[in-house]
Amino acid sequence: MNAPQTSTQLEQQPYTRQEMMAIATGRELHDGELAIFGVGLSMLAGYFAQAHHAPRLRSMTEGGVYGATPVGGLPWGIECNRISANATSFTNAIDALGFLVASGRCDVGIIGAAQVDKFGNVNTTGIWDGDIGDSYRLPKTRLTGAGGANDIACGAGRVVIMVTHEPKRFADKVSYISSPGYLDGGAARERYGFVGGGPSAIVTTLGILRPDPVTKEFFLDAYYAFSSVEEIRAATGWDLKVSPNVRVVPEPTQEELAALRQVDATGALRKR
Repeated sequence: MNAPQTSTQLEQQPYTRQEMMAIATGRELHDGELAIFGVGLSMLAGYFAQAHHAPRLRSMTEGGVYGATPVGGLPWGIECNRISANATSFTNAIDALGFLVASGRCDVGIIGAAQVDKFGNVNTTGIWDGDIGDSYRLPKTRLTGAGGANDIACGAGRVVIMVTHEPKRFADKVSYISSPGYLDGGAARERYGFVGGGPSAIVTTLGILRPDPVTKEFFLDAYYAFSSVEEIRAATGWDLKVSPNVRVVPEPTQEELAALRQVDATGALRKR
C-alpha cells in the first residue's frame, strides 16, 4: 500500500482534497439522469458532472428549481439568483421532494453528513454523550438538521454521501439517524418500505466506500493517490473491511479540473 503523503507534497498537488472528493462524486452521476442536490459541495459535484461528462443531466434543487446551471459561481442557497437566473422551470419543495423524489422518479441524490456509520446512516441532527435513552434529551452539540436529505435518502434511486474523512465523523453507530442508509443492515430498508435504493457510495476526502451487496456494511473500494488504506482505516470508527480489489482512484484530468473550477468560479470551495 502507498504511504500517506507529507503536508509539503499535498501542497504541491494541482488540486485540493475537496476538489478530488467533488470530482469523484461527480463521476458517480450519469448522462440523462434526474439528479437532486443541495448547496455547497454536493452542488459542485453535480454541476461538475453536467459540465464535464453528463450534459443531459437533469438537475433540480430541494426548493424546486429545475434545469438551471450556476451563474457567476455557486449559489448560497437553493433558490439564490445564481441558480435561478437561467432555470428551465420553478416549482416548490412539495413537488421536488414530495412528488418527484418520494415517488421514485429521481435517479440520484447527493447529500452531506456530519456523522455516518457502517451502514450508511447519516446524522445531521446532533451529537450526544452515549445513547439518547428512552426519552429525548438535549444533544451535546446541535447540528443543522436534515433539511431535504431525509426525503432524498428515502426516495432517490440511489444516494451518494459526501463527507470529510475523520474519526469523529465515521462512527460504528450514529447518535441519531437523520437520513436512513441501510439502518441495521441486510434487508432492513425493504422491511420499512422505502422507495429508494439507498446509498451506493460514501465519497470522502480520502477515498470511496461502497456497501456489501448482502450485509450492506460499507467497505473500502478505492483510495486517492495522496491517501492510503492505513490512513483511511485509522480515520474510520469501525473495523473497516477492504476490498480484495481495492484500487487507486484516477487523479483528476486537466479537463475535469477546468470544468470543476468553471462551476466553482469564485473558488469558494477550493479548500485543502
